[in-house]
Amino acid sequence: MSRSPRHPSAGNLATRPTAVNEPVPVDPVPHIAFPFGLDPIDTDANGSGGVIMGPGLDAETTARLIGNLEGKRVLELGCGTGANAVAMARAGARVIVVDPVVRRLADARALAEDAEVKVEFHHGDFADLAFIRGDQLDLALSSYGLVATDDLGRVFRQVHRVLRSEGPLLISMPHPAALGHQFEGGGAPMMMRTQFDATTISWEHDDHSGVVIPQRLADVFTILTRSDFRVDTLLEPMALEAIAGPYWTPLGEWMPLSVIYRARKLGV
Repeated sequence: MSRSPRHPSAGNLATRPTAVNEPVPVDPVPHIAFPFGLDPIDTDANGSGGVIMGPGLDAETTARLIGNLEGKRVLELGCGTGANAVAMARAGARVIVVDPVVRRLADARALAEDAEVKVEFHHGDFADLAFIRGDQLDLALSSYGLVATDDLGRVFRQVHRVLRSEGPLLISMPHPAALGHQFEGGGAPMMMRTQFDATTISWEHDDHSGVVIPQRLADVFTILTRSDFRVDTLLEPMALEAIAGPYWTPLGEWMPLSVIYRARKLGV
């Protein structure tokens, strides 16, 4: 028996509804693992180099803190995958990288070669800067690179030696508030450890792993001051889900995931 044709207002006339492309799920990366997995960033028009200081933070935040990099001598402590070093080299900086992990250095060196930029890589402890003469560098930077360092003062004193007078040291770390909270089945985050707990926190993803030593804001501020730096900026920026990629966690809607310090060298 033939059927009467249906009016278009009746809806989809096909025997099955049209398939809708589902978004590809993103394999989450612990936000404390940053910058593991960070992709290379194209150089910004303003010369900031597109440097990213934490998960969900945009390059403009860093650009306002470091200014134009053209012709500057820059020390990076901890290279991650090399994305920030490559971005700064693209912006015209002469970049020196120090990292104690051979695997990270190899990945970063390969990235620099692919990008066809010159970066000077050194394997060693962050405080082993004897190969750099004093008062030679315009900027020192560490994006989550010092998270496993148990003697920040020793590192800061060596950085102080190699920076020019009033040269900035820019560092970012996981915010201690985010380290102490996590989600348990949705709802509001729950505090899982006290702000006074200094035991290390481990993370794993794929075949990568690492640790974070919690650092309270006041402690880092005090160590910088005792190392003859003047802290002129302390930021607790909101992470943006739209640009956080695999690092996103709902914690970012409740508290800052990162803290950024900028300190300037005092004296000579």
